[in-house]
Amino acid sequence: MKLRRAKKPKAIVDLIPMIDVVFQLILFFLVSTTFSLMPGITLNLPVSETAESTVTQGITITASAEGDIWFNDTQVTMDELSVALDTYEENGEPITAEEKLEFPVSLEADSLVTNGTIVKIFDVLRMNGFSAVNLRTTKNDK
Repeated sequence: MKLRRAKKPKAIVDLIPMIDVVFQLILFFLVSTTFSLMPGITLNLPVSETAESTVTQGITITASAEGDIWFNDTQVTMDELSVALDTYEENGEPITAEEKLEFPVSLEADSLVTNGTIVKIFDVLRMNGFSAVNLRTTKNDK
């Protein structure tokens, strides 16, 4: 008499459900990611032959052609700008006078903003101890 052995079932890993889960996770993270939004100001930045791209970090001051001044994403007057710079905190800690010397400040000014306004902003920055200021421009594409 012949005895038959029962064949062991082969384990098959179905990857389709795992792929579905991975795509769902990717979609979840794409939708839930927050992006840094800058104020909705349209600027015509001055053109420069030597413009370089930089990463926006630290403080961003924006001056529009209409005379509006923005401190990061808050619209301010020149006096309020001075107060905002004086009380600015990074990660919940006030910035020391030594740190202010090297703290990155980016100045974005429309090409129609007068030189006087830019000088006033520079004066406010210097009075508050900030000296590492970058002027934002666009590259001349010839």
